[in-house]
Amino acid sequence: MLLQKETSRRKFLIGSLMALPVSDMIFKGLTAAEAAEMAAPDLLDYKPVFFTADQWQFVMAACDRLIPAGGKGKAPGALETNVPIFIDQQLHGDLGEEIYMQGPFEPHAPATMGYQIPYRPQQIFKIGIELTNRWCQQHYQQPFRQLSDQDKETVLTQLQKNEIDFASMGEDALKPSQFFSELLSETKHGYLSDPMYGGNKGMKAWIAIGFPGARASYLEWVKQHNVPYPLGPVSVQGARA
Repeated sequence: MLLQKETSRRKFLIGSLMALPVSDMIFKGLTAAEAAEMAAPDLLDYKPVFFTADQWQFVMAACDRLIPAGGKGKAPGALETNVPIFIDQQLHGDLGEEIYMQGPFEPHAPATMGYQIPYRPQQIFKIGIELTNRWCQQHYQQPFRQLSDQDKETVLTQLQKNEIDFASMGEDALKPSQFFSELLSETKHGYLSDPMYGGNKGMKAWIAIGFPGARASYLEWVKQHNVPYPLGPVSVQGARA
């Protein structure tokens, strides 16, 4: 119990330090990247601000299958990099506020007609999660989060291919593939975003792909093809990995 309290206190102190410019941070024994990772929320302790508890469990399970851990080169997965936290915070914010919502909408129009969904991303997630869970209950007798990894991937593929019939459940405006596309897009954004937005914890995704992040200058490396970038990424707030 004492160790848990000390760890929490340490995270609080580091979180306070992270509000300062990195040049002003002096924390013996920790790099800025290590401090940034410790200051980031623990996924299992995080309390979602947009999703309900059931929706949160769906997003956790879906992200885990969209970017599983141990990929090529043992890259970190979506859960290791706090991707669900990124999605929750984005949807709680003003994501989609710029979308024109006055209509008229033609959900069955070709893609060349532009955005024809009468919902913002927040509504797409809520509707898509509810209908997918309902479909899973009908076909597997359990919600998405409780399926095996293989069945989860099968369901996600069926969403992508419009093989789950939302219309039969009363939803004519949103296609399963549109929900899948929104889910996949936000998952990728969370995986590759700057850590200040809640995802890419510890810049692990950037480290895995050799991305320099917000480093001010790396022109000397641009033309060195097939040469691993050796300096490590830098976050917008100045943390280095």
